[in-house]
Amino acid sequence: MNRPPEHRHDFGQADVWRWPARLALIGFFAIGAFFLLTEHRAHTLGALPFVLLALCPLLHLFGHGGHGGSGKGGGHGH
Repeated sequence: MNRPPEHRHDFGQADVWRWPARLALIGFFAIGAFFLLTEHRAHTLGALPFVLLALCPLLHLFGHGGHGGSGKGGGHGH
């Protein structure tokens, strides 16, 4: 009979980041982000148009997958 391979768990540094610690860290970051955004709303909303303009080239490159393409098709309708 063939037995499935046994899975060994190495408990070391990775064991520190188990669920309770990870959830607590995410909670602290969420609380910090909430207060940062509520206290500095004027700054974040004022910078929003510039952030959107800065993201346009990145969205163009990553959304289209670059302009190289695969060489298939002749135009945009394919």
